[in-house]
Amino acid sequence: MTSVAGPHEGGDRRNVSDAAGVVVLGACAAWSLISAAVHDGRPEGVLLAILAVTAGYAAGRIGGALLPVAAPCAGALAGVSLAVSAPHLSPGPQIVTPMGHAGTIAAVLTLSVGAACCAAWAATSPVLRLGLRALAAGIAVTAAVLGSTSGFVTCSAVLLCSLAAGRVRRRGVGIAALALAAASVTGLTWAIAAKAVPGGLLAQLEGTLTAHRIDLWGDALRLAREDLALGVGPGRFRELSTTAAGTPLSDGKPHSAPLQQAAEQGVVGVLLLAAAFCWMLFALWRTARPTPVALTAGAALTAVAAIAAVGNALSFTAVSVGAGLLAGLATARPIAVESPQREHETRTRGDRLSP
Repeated sequence: MTSVAGPHEGGDRRNVSDAAGVVVLGACAAWSLISAAVHDGRPEGVLLAILAVTAGYAAGRIGGALLPVAAPCAGALAGVSLAVSAPHLSPGPQIVTPMGHAGTIAAVLTLSVGAACCAAWAATSPVLRLGLRALAAGIAVTAAVLGSTSGFVTCSAVLLCSLAAGRVRRRGVGIAALALAAASVTGLTWAIAAKAVPGGLLAQLEGTLTAHRIDLWGDALRLAREDLALGVGPGRFRELSTTAAGTPLSDGKPHSAPLQQAAEQGVVGVLLLAAAFCWMLFALWRTARPTPVALTAGAALTAVAAIAAVGNALSFTAVSVGAGLLAGLATARPIAVESPQREHETRTRGDRLSP
């Protein structure tokens, strides 16, 4: 597909989204240092995650520009290989399952499905496109074989969303729906932590999420209320959470990215985490790539955001790098080798079609 937008307009789009990303990620790093300085925290984990996302995004932009089909396909295969060869990505104990170990595996495989589907949409050969979609379906089956029920669900959801994305004509509507889905999952997590859901539903959720995890969420909410602005400092949840301190095998994390941000970096930290996710959706909305590619990547990133809202996925470098890589692949502009005359004709045709 050739965009009717001229190269200058495409460059302006990339400049705006890239500038927004620099500001958001820079603010996230700066705020973690500020919060750590005030409360004697340890910001290394946050800084490593930001660096991982940045490196993955840069690699995705380069790979997607040079190899729009091969690069996401290679990323998908690398994710599957990592999940299969290193099933214990999370050092967390069994008490934090199913969203500790299984959540990390689910996030990696979900990103792999998103990459495979993006490669399928970028392919021009019908046979290659069918093969790449078969690869995505195989990754979903792999999640089930590895025992990750959540991974199978999210992988299947991304695959279905990718197939439906081919019929979407207004990209903004799809992006808005993804943002609303992520906000809904986060809001539900917050309500569970505050015990603001009906008792019957809470009992059912305790059977799925475990009472231990919900107690960790309650501790995170309590710590957030102690200092709404700055939080208690990055990396200090372990020493201040009564639930984590009373569990010898606990990894010292609340197993919810929004609640961890609220506890350790306050309301500002939560807003910056939301801004980082919104920046990725904004970049996908502004990208010159076809709408199915943008919405497929957005669906995968939204699924990972949902997993991170109820698990510990973002604490692992593989997930952070993978999220940045997928966003970079979906926003990269493939380098097309065209003659000056062909470029002139494309630009003229684009100007003629513009209102």
